[in-house]
Amino acid sequence: MSDITILDMNWVGRPHSVAAALLESGGHHAIIDPGPESTYATLREHLHSRGLSAAQLDAVLLTHIHLDHAGASGSLVRENPRLAVYVHTLGAPHMIDPSRLLASAARLWPDTLHQLFGETLPVPKENLRILEGGEMLTFGTRKLEVAYTPGHASHHVSYFDAAEEIAFVGDTAGIRIDNGPYILPATPPPDISLEIWENSFAAILARRPSRLFLTHFSYAGNPAEHIDEFRRRLHHWAELAADVLRSSADEAQAKQAFVARAQAEMQEQLGAEEADHHAFTAGLDLSFLGLARYLRKRAEAEATV
Repeated sequence: MSDITILDMNWVGRPHSVAAALLESGGHHAIIDPGPESTYATLREHLHSRGLSAAQLDAVLLTHIHLDHAGASGSLVRENPRLAVYVHTLGAPHMIDPSRLLASAARLWPDTLHQLFGETLPVPKENLRILEGGEMLTFGTRKLEVAYTPGHASHHVSYFDAAEEIAFVGDTAGIRIDNGPYILPATPPPDISLEIWENSFAAILARRPSRLFLTHFSYAGNPAEHIDEFRRRLHHWAELAADVLRSSADEAQAKQAFVARAQAEMQEQLGAEEADHHAFTAGLDLSFLGLARYLRKRAEAEATV
């Protein structure tokens, strides 16, 4: 049997916000991006419905270490001490000791961190399998190629299943819920880069997948068109952030203006209820903060040339 199953983590009671992928092949079981620890009970229920338990998993493959993607990894290892956790080399230290990651997250979500993400446990060093990009991984009869795809995060990788023509791209190709009409960026601080992101788009398209698997949420078809549309909106949002920063008294006012204008764009295409769902999943305020930091760093670099 070779199968891929979408697992809806029902994040804080919101379906179709965070998806994990369960890969089964030749008696081997792996999960790509198990989600936050706050949804760990949901993950265990999904496994149970497939006749599995955490103890029967062989591997966790992380696209990157942000808590909504990787936070449950430590809990899985605690339940299954033989579990291998694949992660990019830049993210590995934060899996071993998540204190800095959690401190950064606490600044972004000072009142809701535990509600959103639960308790993020460390992953022992001996459980980690370090990736740099370029590896070919074999799980049962399934082969996955690893590519380094930064832009959203410096520690982001994507996994390519050539036989199934699927690219598991985490947040590299944005947020598109159920292949819907609106693709929005997730651009949180601290290290987004639109220039580096272009290389990651090229890496995905060079492998000619027929579908993209997005953590937020599920499959997106026609990757070339999807990435073209996502690229346009990514640059549009960067221009929007620059505009509100120029016209606002301070960054707090600029953030408020950015969120309002982005929300209005989504409401026009999606309606109020689905726009709210997208905005929650993406975190519009965090997207502004990441873009504002990127624009400051770019301006500083240009000033030194």
